[in-house]
Amino acid sequence: MDSDLRLRSRWRALTPYLAISVGGALGANARYLVAAWATTQWGAQFPVATLLINVSGSFVIGLYLTLATERFTGHPAVRLLVATGFLGAYTTFSTFSVEALRLIETGDAAAAISYMVASVVMCILAAAIGMFVAHTLLSRSVRGL
Repeated sequence: MDSDLRLRSRWRALTPYLAISVGGALGANARYLVAAWATTQWGAQFPVATLLINVSGSFVIGLYLTLATERFTGHPAVRLLVATGFLGAYTTFSTFSVEALRLIETGDAAAAISYMVASVVMCILAAAIGMFVAHTLLSRSVRGL
């Protein structure tokens, strides 16, 4: 009985790390696949792939965290899996920073500024839209729709 309790205690202690790890592995692979697809579609001259990843990730985190905090509290490990693991590995501010600097280094300051402004504005807008969609879904479920 005592060993069973210790095993459950250890499992509870490891759960957050396992959730983040699984989410991170899934998010990193999703990022790779989306980036490969976007680069095939639009090329690599302008960092459309990173922009698409960061904007879609911002939308998803706005949607998910709003739903998770206002309606579907669920298990804390799921929040760690989705928000910290998956979206943490999927989106990438560090790549955004390097790509902006590379555009500056190549002498394309206009593209760098466009990319930086577009990234910040579109990601904030995407998060706001995600939150709006979540609130809309929540208000419909309250009304019984």
